[in-house]
Amino acid sequence: MMVDSKIEVLKSIIRDLHRGVDVETLRQRFTRLAGEVSAGEIGEMEQQLIDEGLPAEEIQKLCDLHVRVFEQALGPTPVPHQIPGHPLHTLAEENKAVARIVGRTREALDRLRGAKGGPDRLAAAKAQLCELVEELALIERHYLKKENQLFPRLEAKGISGPSKVMWAVHDDIRAHIKDLRRALDLGDVDLIARTGQWVVQEIADMVVKEERVLFPMALETLDEADWAAVKKGEEEIGYAWIARPPAWPLAAEAPKAPTAPTGSADAAIGLDRGVLSREQIDLLLTRLPVDITFVDENDVVIYYSANPDRIFPRTPGIIGRKVQNCHPPKSLEVVERILRAFRSGEKDEASFWIDMHGRFVYIRYFAMRDGAGAYRGALEVTQDGTAIRALRGERRLLDGGRPRSDGEI
Repeated sequence: MMVDSKIEVLKSIIRDLHRGVDVETLRQRFTRLAGEVSAGEIGEMEQQLIDEGLPAEEIQKLCDLHVRVFEQALGPTPVPHQIPGHPLHTLAEENKAVARIVGRTREALDRLRGAKGGPDRLAAAKAQLCELVEELALIERHYLKKENQLFPRLEAKGISGPSKVMWAVHDDIRAHIKDLRRALDLGDVDLIARTGQWVVQEIADMVVKEERVLFPMALETLDEADWAAVKKGEEEIGYAWIARPPAWPLAAEAPKAPTAPTGSADAAIGLDRGVLSREQIDLLLTRLPVDITFVDENDVVIYYSANPDRIFPRTPGIIGRKVQNCHPPKSLEVVERILRAFRSGEKDEASFWIDMHGRFVYIRYFAMRDGAGAYRGALEVTQDGTAIRALRGERRLLDGGRPRSDGEI
């Protein structure tokens, strides 16, 4: 069967799956009509469905069923990239590690269910699960490397559908890890067991999707220069469960993120108020007590401040990327609404605040306009406002650091 015809068969099967047709019936139909399917063809199928108007969220809702329909017909899993230090080797090693943690977590959940009659055993099982959920939470680093480094390179090759679907699943897993933490705090054994099984199954399923779909598709699509660019941002995110991998020689050949020409590093740049060198501008922007990201008038990310303690991680992979692709699908409509309001002149600012891991995070977006009022882009400013929110009274420069109570002169 020709590739185009096979993709049409895949699309028709997914449409029927979304209409509620029995999974086993569709699996048999697929095997009968299409035979073996490659990871790239599944990726192309998802991309075409999204391009034709099917929301990524709808594909994501039945993502697990998609894999069940196609898993027996997928080609054999390729041997993971064998060069230590290569980004795909690193991701594969992290998958091996999380598979072990998932296994230990399942065993702990079984012990928890069997320990209802013994308070000491129950307490021990809950304590072990509390430790395991924190180990599972390190999956964040694994997913950030995919979202910030691997997905942008696939997008540059015209493949964005699978990335959007996977990112939505990442967000579900993040939310369900939080649910498991809350269940452990409540101490409800049945809730812990249900939520825990849900989380570990989602993580295990994502490992299958990566190794049977994403990794082979990436190997088919990306060249050595792409992999070098993927490697570039790993250190800024970190690694999950594994030691820092060895250096990979080709990473040194990755193209640098695009920057505007500024002359020599010490050249003076005349600004509206004063003169700064390129080095001074860099120092200023990276020492601000806020994180900033600049998006130009074409919605392309052109700068972020490389602060050592950023609230939301950024890596060089987002430079030159459409800002719409830097947010999970569930946030996309909000991003688009803000940009439309900025571009039309309806708004100049949008603000949000959230509680994140015990911190009060204040997020603001500002429309950037030139002297003639033309829209030139948007600035995101993120600040940890926890300490500011807790301030009381006054502290003046001459007070020697002693806070004043309200009303004190």
